[in-house]
Amino acid sequence: MAFTGPLEDRIAIRELMNTHAHGVMSQDPEIWGSIWAEDARWELPEYPDLGVFEGKETIVSNWIESMKVYGTSKMEKPMVYFMEPGAIEVDGDTATSTGYTHEVYEDPHNDGQLVRGAGRYDDKLEKRDGQWLFVYRAYRIIHEERG
Repeated sequence: MAFTGPLEDRIAIRELMNTHAHGVMSQDPEIWGSIWAEDARWELPEYPDLGVFEGKETIVSNWIESMKVYGTSKMEKPMVYFMEPGAIEVDGDTATSTGYTHEVYEDPHNDGQLVRGAGRYDDKLEKRDGQWLFVYRAYRIIHEERG
C-alpha cells in the first residue's frame, strides 16, 4: 500500500513536501531549510557537478547558490515548482516517502530555453522532538521537455 500509518503523520509529511516547493517558489532559504534534519543527506546523482551534500548547513548553503542560477537573478522569471506525494509509509518515528515534482523554468545554461520537467524524490524521514524532518533525499529526473 502506498499510504500507510497514522493520517496525522502522513499529513505532516505531505506538508514537508509542500514546504519544500513553497521554499523553491518563494526562494526563501529559511522556509526551504526548515524541512531538513541537522544530519541530513541530499543526493543529486544526475548532477555529477553537485553530487551529494551532507548536513543541513551544507545542503542549504548549496541550495542558496543554485537558486542564484535558477532563481530571478539569472532568469527573467522564477522557477515554477510543485511537489505531490506518490507514497508515504509511516512506521513509528520513521517513514519513507516518494514525491513527484512538476517544474517549469528557463535554462540559464541554454539562452533561457524553457524547460518543463518532472522529477522524483525518494525520501527517508524521522520524527524528532515531535517534528517530521527529512534525513535523506535523492532526486532523479523523470522527464524533461525543452523548447
